[in-house]
Amino acid sequence: MIDFMDALLGGRDRKVSVREANPEDRAALAALRHELWTDSSAEEHGRELACMLAGKARGTLPSVILIAENFAGEIVGFVEAGLRSHADGCDPSLPVGFVEGWYVVPDWRRKKVGARLLAEAEAWARAKGCQEMASDTWADNLDSQRAHEALGFDVVDRVVNYRKRL
Repeated sequence: MIDFMDALLGGRDRKVSVREANPEDRAALAALRHELWTDSSAEEHGRELACMLAGKARGTLPSVILIAENFAGEIVGFVEAGLRSHADGCDPSLPVGFVEGWYVVPDWRRKKVGARLLAEAEAWARAKGCQEMASDTWADNLDSQRAHEALGFDVVDRVVNYRKRL
């Protein structure tokens, strides 16, 4: 995968390599997932990852976890992508690649790590027959919105969710 990215980036920024996650990455990846999804503990993420990295993901559609490693072998970012039968704003007659989660360690942001991860996820989705990639983020996560838009995503909808206790 890295040769594709080196060609795309013109050989720039070789500070990280991108590869598919494996079971040995579980603890470090669980800690990063906890940084992104704080509602679950690192231990809970670790249990979920154990199944995912063993090829026993919950859903029936394909998914992948890609990680970015620095020169010291530390995981500095990840993207989880999967196939969905549909996504808001996308062609409903085709499956779509979907960014389920995307995180880069703060010290490694603005160094094209997120772009490299996303490009690899897009290549994975293309190889699965997808013509579109979709994603979502919280309305108050302006950093994530800026990152998505900088890498070519278009806003297709804004939603306000409500609830009422009965």
